[in-house]
Amino acid sequence: MPPPFCRRSMASDINSLALDDLAAGLQRLGDVPVPLLVVRFPVLEKVAWRKGLRAARATERGAADAFARAAAGVLRSGDALAHDPGSDVFLAALCAPTREGDAGCAPLDSRSALARIVAAVEAASGMQTESGWTAFVARRMRLADSIAEALVGGARERERYAFFSALGHELRTPLASIRGYLETLLDGEIEAETRRRFLRIAHGESLRLARLVDGMFEISLLDLHGGASLGTLGRLDLALGGAIDACAANAAARAVTLEHPPVPGDLLAIDTDRLTLALANVIDNAIKHGRPGGRVTIGVELNERSVTIHVDDDGPGVPIADRDRIFTLGQRGTTGAPGSGIGLALVRLILERAGGRITVESALGGGARFSLALPRAVDAR
Repeated sequence: MPPPFCRRSMASDINSLALDDLAAGLQRLGDVPVPLLVVRFPVLEKVAWRKGLRAARATERGAADAFARAAAGVLRSGDALAHDPGSDVFLAALCAPTREGDAGCAPLDSRSALARIVAAVEAASGMQTESGWTAFVARRMRLADSIAEALVGGARERERYAFFSALGHELRTPLASIRGYLETLLDGEIEAETRRRFLRIAHGESLRLARLVDGMFEISLLDLHGGASLGTLGRLDLALGGAIDACAANAAARAVTLEHPPVPGDLLAIDTDRLTLALANVIDNAIKHGRPGGRVTIGVELNERSVTIHVDDDGPGVPIADRDRIFTLGQRGTTGAPGSGIGLALVRLILERAGGRITVESALGGGARFSLALPRAVDAR
């Protein structure tokens, strides 16, 4: 049978069940996983610092009322709510019994329930929340650890949602461009030079689309296999040549000149295809943010243990405040320049997995300089 507290009405005061009481009651379910919905109000800590504890407690009571009302509209009479006074964390334990009266929990879509509660809480309270859910097994974990796990998982899930939303938007742009140029070519007679130009642009957009899709899968693979790049080798000349070829159409469309010295075939401690993808993203970024009709310069600096590839553009540069932000998934700089917040984040992931790094600073002639540093292969030192 479920623990006694699970029979409480949703109309009961949320403070009537403390977190310790919840944990003790869930012990009776043993190894049965209990979905926990966690909602946190970060604003409570800010109110306490700025306005004092009395104001924070008043805000907390408002949050508790909003949470209880929101939960009452979603959860079942056998579920439980919990909150400790003075805390900014609120819990809902989905511990209602099955119809057969088993000790197990009745099925309920945890993500859907959490989304509905959070939407109702934020609408009622006017406060932003952090949220997440997890499956709590009383005999195997501590409640505090499960709460932290839920909030971390929720933040990661929101980040991924933002990433795929940005990716979906970014995929539509080259698809619309490709479709527009191809439909124009099919609809009427067009002179040969214009036809070639349209085909070049459509081809460049198709390559951009391919890089976005490759980036999506690369991020997924790097997430699943953090050490996937370890022990692999790649050729610098092949990677850079492939990246320049991939970016040539976009450079031509903006009349940007790509300058690079002869590149040695040094072996690096990274797969050639991944290095090609990383370089293509950085070079394409330089083309996009540099001047139309301008110049992108690629340089290679070698030493005994590492290779650094510099990519300089002649655009406005990257403000100091943005030089870390632009490498974060889903984030862009504050200059308002177009972008998905995917490419440079992917580059940093690829390089870090291979023991390298990427940095940005001002180029000598103005604009931005991106520097990709990678270790040379052991047998090449």
